[in-house]
Amino acid sequence: MTTTISREQWGSRFGYLMAVIGAMVGAGNIWRMPYVTGENGGGAFLIAYFTLLYLIAVPGLMGETSLGRYTRQGLLGTFRKVYGNNRMVGLGLVILIFNVVLMSYYSSVVGWSIYYAYHALIGTFTQTDFDTAALWQAFSANKALNVSMHSVAMLMVTGILLLGIKGGIERMAKWMMPILTIALIAIAIRGLTLPGAIAGLEFAFSPNWEYLARGETWLAALGQTLFSTGLGWGIALTYGSYLGRNDDIPLGGGIFTAIGNTSFGLLAVFAVFPIVFAFGISPTSGPELAFVALANAFGSMSGGYFWALLFFMGFFFANLTTAIAITEVGVTTYKEERQLPRTRAVLTIGGIVWLLGIPSALDADILGYLDFVLGNWGLPLATFIIMVTIGWKFDANRLRVMSLNRGADLYVPSLWEAVVRYQIPAIMLAIMAYFLYSNLSQTPWKTVSGLLVLTLLIPLCMWFTSRRQNTAYADNVAGGRLS
Repeated sequence: MTTTISREQWGSRFGYLMAVIGAMVGAGNIWRMPYVTGENGGGAFLIAYFTLLYLIAVPGLMGETSLGRYTRQGLLGTFRKVYGNNRMVGLGLVILIFNVVLMSYYSSVVGWSIYYAYHALIGTFTQTDFDTAALWQAFSANKALNVSMHSVAMLMVTGILLLGIKGGIERMAKWMMPILTIALIAIAIRGLTLPGAIAGLEFAFSPNWEYLARGETWLAALGQTLFSTGLGWGIALTYGSYLGRNDDIPLGGGIFTAIGNTSFGLLAVFAVFPIVFAFGISPTSGPELAFVALANAFGSMSGGYFWALLFFMGFFFANLTTAIAITEVGVTTYKEERQLPRTRAVLTIGGIVWLLGIPSALDADILGYLDFVLGNWGLPLATFIIMVTIGWKFDANRLRVMSLNRGADLYVPSLWEAVVRYQIPAIMLAIMAYFLYSNLSQTPWKTVSGLLVLTLLIPLCMWFTSRRQNTAYADNVAGGRLS
């Protein structure tokens, strides 16, 4: 069933670029990248990360955006247009389910940032002898509070999405992203003025070549590349479907967004590591680096209230823009599949995500399990499916000529086709195989159960879409609409 409902378009190129960068720049850049960099050799990790960003993410994002612009459909509509009315459309449903599950626990991370932005606003971190570790532990143990923050996060996401593509997503991104940029630059400048801050930059930008020779460093960099760009999640496809026919994809959807992602990643490193080293914090503090170590450091800084507020408000903005992008994938698809008004689609998807997110908000182990399964296999599988669809089923050459280079100031050569056909799918298969090998002995139950769910999900989705399409066909015959 092809939708006949008219589609919005982005109001301006700047608005689209801010929305796309906002979709990429979330917890992956502001929270995750600094501690993953610290755990993987500093500068060595950054070399691996930026290498993979431009070799894999940029070509992949170009392809995903181009496919969305060509079909002007959501996930299922795109797969139906490429594969026809057969069970292979179920692969699009698989990606959609990954997306909804991802958002169900990512909303908890958004809730964390809301909670910490609130405490920064009321000056909690600058109180005398305040224990930031105790705050984090108390917050983590308070199930009702975590569910409340998850609920507030979903209310904010839903409220913005109700305003539409131009009135909601674009308008929000056009003022949130510049504010986030200014905040990170200001924090980076302040951090560099602290005694001992230069050691932080030396750690971040002086590669430990031993780490660069380790496969684990490159795998961590690849995981960060996928996590921070959202490649294969359907975000670039969905946002691309709202582009005009002659909008420039290579520069806008590829190079510029990658540069934006690079810039925010570097800004996060500049903002975090000088403070980390100035206050003697371990750069390998892990996920608690922002919520415990940095929060404590702000209390010891001159003007700490202002800097804490700037950092945690920026962190909240980054998370919110990503959450909106993830949720919009489901909204666009559901709206077009059911031919519903946008308001009803937003409320339905928002309600589903909120309900599914309650277990993750109640139990960090559930959140960790979902992130383990999706991060190791779900998201690489989604990227593999989309790249194979672009490179082989649709045909990379056809997409490059008909959509990618249409209206482009930067011409993409045929070499791009080999990247999406061979390079990216092969890397996704390799990373899934490696995670299977490395996790099977360490976490056998999580590994086997997660893979079992994924193995059952794919044929189930293919059966469901095939059955639904056969039912729709029979209804059309019965109604005399087909002969």
